[in-house]
Amino acid sequence: MTVKYALRPSEPRLFDEGTVSFVLGGGGYLEGLHTTVGTMQVGEAKTGVAIDSGFGEYIESGVATLDISQAPAGLKTGMSVLLQLEGGKQKARVTEMTDETFTLDANHPLAGKQLELDVELVAVDAGASAHEVATFAGGCFWGVELAYQREPGVVGTAVGYTQGSTEAPSYEQVCSGTTGHTEAVQVVFNPDKVSFARLCELLIDRLGENVWRENQVGNDRGTQYRHGIYPHSVEQRAVAEQKLAAIRPHPGGLPVRTEVVTAAKFWDGEDYHQQYLQKGGQDARKGAEETIRCYG
Repeated sequence: MTVKYALRPSEPRLFDEGTVSFVLGGGGYLEGLHTTVGTMQVGEAKTGVAIDSGFGEYIESGVATLDISQAPAGLKTGMSVLLQLEGGKQKARVTEMTDETFTLDANHPLAGKQLELDVELVAVDAGASAHEVATFAGGCFWGVELAYQREPGVVGTAVGYTQGSTEAPSYEQVCSGTTGHTEAVQVVFNPDKVSFARLCELLIDRLGENVWRENQVGNDRGTQYRHGIYPHSVEQRAVAEQKLAAIRPHPGGLPVRTEVVTAAKFWDGEDYHQQYLQKGGQDARKGAEETIRCYG
């Protein structure tokens, strides 16, 4: 679908506004935008539709007031800090400081808030059947998905699990390394605006030195983190093999470990994994160049 939309209050967003195209229900933007246009006819416009801001409920337990002695030097109200927790890293804002305490809030500033949506449904793409699907694995799927969200011509993304044998696997099952799946991203793209070759190059660039590592990307190890390009057609396979063959030789003679295997069943990951880094505050606009950090 192609829509023209704006949100109020007007402020910087993590995704493109104005005239945009996307796969209905295919991720990105706000769920409320997808839900609203899914009931509209071409040429119809709606104004002032109340939708959720997309950052979940405000969680009171996400706020903590600590003794000022625990505050790092130079800490001020409004600053963001990165907390190292048992389950990983978490960003929090300093919302209040006194002579005795300071307060951290791990909720997003828009958590629990409503926005007003103005939207016009410009077109339902009659050429949607010409769009292609591509599947890539490059370690933790959060960062790989955000990279593809930013790519012009990509109109839909989803994270999930592929190339395994277990039906409808859970994240926990995949992480155990027993299902044969790898964490992957499925991409819907318009080949008139971005080539499959470019999408392969994007993966290879993100992998860097990891192209020579088996079942490993960075510190993530295991078969669930093996990297690959999973073609959906003979043409995609030929391009994928060509791009991997063009990688410069390893100084020590190691072979490229990024696999090319025909795409198997792709199982969507859990809802909380979808567009995880965008939801955590990272920029998903087309062409964004901010460094991708693999935490929310």
